[in-house]
Amino acid sequence: MPKESYLVGLIGSGIGPSLSPALHEREGDRQGLRLLYRLIDIDSLGMPPEAVGDLVRAARDLGFDGLNITHPCKQLVIEHLDALSPQAEALGAVNTVVFEDGRAVGHNTDVTGFAASFARGLPDAPLERVVQLGAGGAGAAVAHATLTLGAERVIVVDALPERAAALADSLNRAFGQGRAAAAPPERQAELLAHADGIVHATPTGMAAHPGLPLPAGLLHPGLWVAEVVYRPLETELLRTARAVGCAVLDGGGMAAFQAADAFRLFTGCEPDSVRMLADIAELAGDVESSVGGAA
Repeated sequence: MPKESYLVGLIGSGIGPSLSPALHEREGDRQGLRLLYRLIDIDSLGMPPEAVGDLVRAARDLGFDGLNITHPCKQLVIEHLDALSPQAEALGAVNTVVFEDGRAVGHNTDVTGFAASFARGLPDAPLERVVQLGAGGAGAAVAHATLTLGAERVIVVDALPERAAALADSLNRAFGQGRAAAAPPERQAELLAHADGIVHATPTGMAAHPGLPLPAGLLHPGLWVAEVVYRPLETELLRTARAVGCAVLDGGGMAAFQAADAFRLFTGCEPDSVRMLADIAELAGDVESSVGGAA
């Protein structure tokens, strides 16, 4: 039986513009719940990412029901948890922690969130060759989602070659040899010339990390571009891609669907993901959001 009130939060870096508090609190209000969602910004606190374990323990001791975890703590948090869901364990990344009987249990709703958003916003996108930028916590989730959606091959590009190689190895173990490969940023031009689409899963483009994750000249109309960043919804990457004729998908859909799945874990109540999609559009003040799908 669901409780009447919940206290949850988000741990991460530069999370001031996050829409998660409003998303969760609005859905809680509609369901007659008193849900308080607090931001725990390691930058504001002057704490390093490695302090995530102390913050999780403090939140548990203070009576939080759960936490969302974002960049750069999705992988670092794992060693501080008591248990992982099968999906979080397979990914090696956690974006949701639920406190159950004093235990901290890690989950990952990024996979289902991205898959639902992609299927809704780019339903006819070709998936033979996909280049993914970023091999961190979000990258692991969206790469799994992309292969689950039917991508034949995902090539992971990351500034840290060993991180890209580790993710590619884990993907091949999970989906079969040859389904994933790692490549250095120097090969982006060659890879994108023959790719069907780009999945962007780095922090570049976030409010706290503005800019483009790749040279603008590498984009061409034959590509689709799917963004993970959702604050802002209209990143510089999406603006540039749209201008050259790419089909694009913003990060709002993933944000809404992963939040809906986290809301279910926190409260035991069934969220209305369509309403949460509409919330993203309204909160971001952008009618060209994922509510309308690809542009």
